[in-house]
Amino acid sequence: MLDAFIIEEIKRRERRREERERPVVELPLPMPEDRPRRRTETEDEKPQRGVVVIDLLG
Repeated sequence: MLDAFIIEEIKRRERRREERERPVVELPLPMPEDRPRRRTETEDEKPQRGVVVIDLLG
């Protein structure tokens, strides 16, 4: 019979090995632009603002 410490150590090493052996998928991500473009808004181009009411009981 193995000591409890040795059994726990074996389990811990097995978990580490399983984590390293997991398959990994690398996704191709689009390259970000160098600098985000800033919009310049004049008084006439400002978006309209308002309120939206959602009735959840009706």
